[in-house]
Amino acid sequence: MARNGLIQREKKRQKLEQKYHLIRRASRKEISKVLSLRDQWEIHGKLQSPPRNSAATRLHRRCFSTGRPRVNYRDFGLSGHILREMVHAGLLPGATRSSW
Repeated sequence: MARNGLIQREKKRQKLEQKYHLIRRASRKEISKVLSLRDQWEIHGKLQSPPRNSAATRLHRRCFSTGRPRVNYRDFGLSGHILREMVHAGLLPGATRSSW
């Protein structure tokens, strides 16, 4: 089980990313339209003004049940060992069991 503070920090990053998503996208479009280098630098400075944690690259997927940050499967939102336990228990339809 992951520490509660780490899970809360990740949720805060997700909220910040949603809040500043449109601003970042608009700034990127402006940079591609502007031809002069000086204007591009000004827009780039505007792109760096939002908080660092609002960038999409700072987000990290976590397991839905345990909060574990590694070995996450996007289809299920679960970490590897939780996924294996649920498949063996028959809780995930369509997933095949494997004995390893």
